[in-house]
Amino acid sequence: MNQQRMATKKNKVREIKLGKIRDKRGNLSVVESGMSLPFEIKRTYWVYDVPGGEARQGHAYYKSEEFIIALSGSFDLLVDDGTTSTTYHLDQCSKGIYIPAGTWRHLLNFATNSIALIITSTKYNPKDYIRDYGQFVEFKKSNP
Repeated sequence: MNQQRMATKKNKVREIKLGKIRDKRGNLSVVESGMSLPFEIKRTYWVYDVPGGEARQGHAYYKSEEFIIALSGSFDLLVDDGTTSTTYHLDQCSKGIYIPAGTWRHLLNFATNSIALIITSTKYNPKDYIRDYGQFVEFKKSNP
């Protein structure tokens, strides 16, 4: 995807298909800054060993953008822009969901032994988090 096209979609939650390189030895998918993702990768972490059916606490970021992939297993991703919420079911490691800054997200309904990979545009900064949903709604009202 070219840079101009990525910039126009930068503020929209959307699915990004990574593609799949297949051969007799198995499949391979790639994530690259500025190519597959509309941001430079600054941090990568993963969530695992979540008991089946459980959820992880929801939050939003003031500045950080994310790309979330189910590396193994499956889980649901609820995203909320302050007025509308959508739930995505992630169960393929060749696609993920791009989440712009200022979007509430919540990981839930983990299948046993699932792994969620989260790639972000910023390094960890606890001051970037909005952990309270009411505070998030107030933030969205003043920053549409």
